[in-house]
Amino acid sequence: MFRKLFSRHSLGGQLLANRVVMAPMNRNRATDWQLAPPAMTARYYSQRASAGLIIAEGTPVSPQARGCARTPGIYSGAQVAGWRKVTKAVHHAGGRIYLQLWHVGRVGHSSLRADRSPPVGPTGIGLHSDRVPILNGGAEPVMVPCEAPRGLATEEVRLIIADFVRAAHNAVAAGFDGVEIHAANGYLFDQFRCPYVNDRADEYGGSLSNRWRFLLETVQAVAAAIGSARVGVRISPLGTAHEMQPDPDPLVSYGYLATRLKLLRVGHLHVYDQEGSWIHDRQGDLLPHLRACFPGTMILCGGFDHERAEAALRAGSGDLIAFGRHFIANPDLVQRLRIGAPLAPWNSTTIYKGGAKGYIDYPSLDAAAVTAA
Repeated sequence: MFRKLFSRHSLGGQLLANRVVMAPMNRNRATDWQLAPPAMTARYYSQRASAGLIIAEGTPVSPQARGCARTPGIYSGAQVAGWRKVTKAVHHAGGRIYLQLWHVGRVGHSSLRADRSPPVGPTGIGLHSDRVPILNGGAEPVMVPCEAPRGLATEEVRLIIADFVRAAHNAVAAGFDGVEIHAANGYLFDQFRCPYVNDRADEYGGSLSNRWRFLLETVQAVAAAIGSARVGVRISPLGTAHEMQPDPDPLVSYGYLATRLKLLRVGHLHVYDQEGSWIHDRQGDLLPHLRACFPGTMILCGGFDHERAEAALRAGSGDLIAFGRHFIANPDLVQRLRIGAPLAPWNSTTIYKGGAKGYIDYPSLDAAAVTAA
């Protein structure tokens, strides 16, 4: 029987071998002071290049944008050079790879920056109990409470837009096939979107259009820099990560955004359900509404297995299906899904640990069979 998950799809003028996407997942493996991806990162992603598309981990666009220890950036020459090795390895293996551009906003700590500057956000409204990993003089990160953010001035918002444009240029220089702007999971753009966090009085606060203005101006600027077809946006409607509250009117709020992204002709809209629940509800109205507002390539993520992926694709709910943690322990996830092989479990203690263990040492089916023999 024909399975749509393994059919080809055109994204931004590039033909993908299948509709399986490796979702962006932070792995915190950068260890040197330059915060460039280490050599083993090239192996990690090339092992998973059978995915139709890899969206590489959230990558800070500036020192200010960082919110976790050991996350590689995309704002220096050394980082560009490190990522160039990654894209070369993935392309050599026949894959396609985008980079997710990231600013954490208020989710952070001053120790993550050389100048010890505090996190920033739409306002000074901070987090109550959220914690972030920092290197507190030791070899391994420790979790500490987020520090109170400093509200951004209007002119600083525009400087961050320039950071994203520069990061997009750097990503292209590093060989990425495109970029995805991270507007999900309670990070900076999501904070500006949220009426409970954003109480600004300038053009970036107040009305719905003003609260989305920062993201849309960033998307427009990045699209002008590298081409709209190579730009995607990730959102997480109804998400509560990092102490966010669900949008009071998600159909209106996210419908507005999806319609504006359609007009900007972005390459894709990546819809993430943090709980893996509403995105599978056939009686729900949010996903069909997003689909109606955005006719371009839509990536769906959150709680998918092979059966659910096929059902979503056949129903026309999305065009590509993103898998997250299953890709950690199954570098050959596409093959396993194709033949119905069991999926290996991931080791949760090594997801963010650092080093090769739990990163590049998960075997493929072929390698596991040889070892067993």
